[in-house]
Amino acid sequence: MGVMYIGCAIFLAAALVTDLRSMKIPNKLTLPAALSGLVVHAVSGGWEGILFACAGLGTGFVLLLVMYWLGAVGAGDVKLFAGIGAWTGAAFVFQSAIYSVMFAGMIGLFIVLWKREAVLRLRRVLFNLGGFLIFRGGNPFKTGWESQLRFPFMVAVIPGVISAYVYLSI
Repeated sequence: MGVMYIGCAIFLAAALVTDLRSMKIPNKLTLPAALSGLVVHAVSGGWEGILFACAGLGTGFVLLLVMYWLGAVGAGDVKLFAGIGAWTGAAFVFQSAIYSVMFAGMIGLFIVLWKREAVLRLRRVLFNLGGFLIFRGGNPFKTGWESQLRFPFMVAVIPGVISAYVYLSI
């Protein structure tokens, strides 16, 4: 099973480089990673391997698709987690997503505090939340790309995946 994590690690290293350079994870990286994860599991585990990889792919895709709809991640991140799931399975990709979101929150908090924008951002979220509760429309946490805090999500994904690996190895 170690081969699966090594294959995933190679894919993640390439995704980290592209995300740091361009804030995008291209399809020419994510789609082959997901397909190769499916193929490796099909060859090594037959139908059971295919089901394992499909469950992981679907779990990673759906989890990050919800975050994409909320405006928290980009489309490349959705496909990235589908690829992680295809290589490592549903339980691992679920843990990786949870840890990655936690690391992203810590990184975002650090950046906001570093830039001294905490009060301004909190006021904006509370204002949007009040409007959401009163008028029941829109997403209270989505304020437009120009005002969102942005950083390469891979900076949070790498420690998230490592944490999931350590957690599930214990």
